[in-house]
Amino acid sequence: MKFVVCMKQVPMASELPWDPKTRTLRRDLAEGMMNPACKQALELALGLGQKEGAQVTAITMGPPMAEEILREAIAMGAHRGLLITDPALAGSDTYATSFTLARAIEIFCPDFDLILTGCHTTDSETAQVGPQLAEELGIASAAYVDEVTVEGGTARLRRVSDGFLETLEIDLPCLVTVNTTNRSPRYVPLSGLEDAFGEVNILSVGVADLGIDPALVGADGSPTRIVDVTAPRSGKENVVLTGAPKKIVEELLERFESRISGLIRQDIRKSDAR
Repeated sequence: MKFVVCMKQVPMASELPWDPKTRTLRRDLAEGMMNPACKQALELALGLGQKEGAQVTAITMGPPMAEEILREAIAMGAHRGLLITDPALAGSDTYATSFTLARAIEIFCPDFDLILTGCHTTDSETAQVGPQLAEELGIASAAYVDEVTVEGGTARLRRVSDGFLETLEIDLPCLVTVNTTNRSPRYVPLSGLEDAFGEVNILSVGVADLGIDPALVGADGSPTRIVDVTAPRSGKENVVLTGAPKKIVEELLERFESRISGLIRQDIRKSDAR
């Protein structure tokens, strides 16, 4: 069997400056790391791959430095990596990204059985690339999956949705986006480090290698337009009550009686009377 894990390098910093000219985040101002949800997807693929004897291919799209997470993936146990990097891809939104990933998979991993992605990324939180990629490839998909098992040509999936535990069955090939709740990624063994920093099996390709018209990707090929980015500001206001306990309680009730009664769903004063 052959598994594909699509992953993304995200900045370690929680806040990056917004470039008003390019309308993109200045990702170059922070060190990169493997997106946590993508690492969960990789761990699930490696564990399942060991049981099924599957080959695991890690794919990422980004600047040349994104090769770092492919080396990390190989150190953890992936068999090979594919880096999609090209200046023409800068500014790609989720639509252009999923389009590019689909073309790469069709060319370099055409006989895949299962594609795994993280359920979302820490730098954008859109949760769109996985489902869009499935649509591009014309395969079934399921999102926010916790566990995957493979039985013959069928993937059995478990996830929690709206408080209910769901068990789904999907014919292979298919795509799943992996949740971040149930597993801890494995530690990288010393032999894995040797594999990652030796002559690794990582192929680097650009849009020409994928037969993609540059006008269909990057900022020009992306229908999404980000007008501005702002950081949320807290609207909380601290209130300090002073004086005798009885006075404080009376002032507290005067200020917040309706809010407290709404939260506990009963009248405070009637409750006190009883």
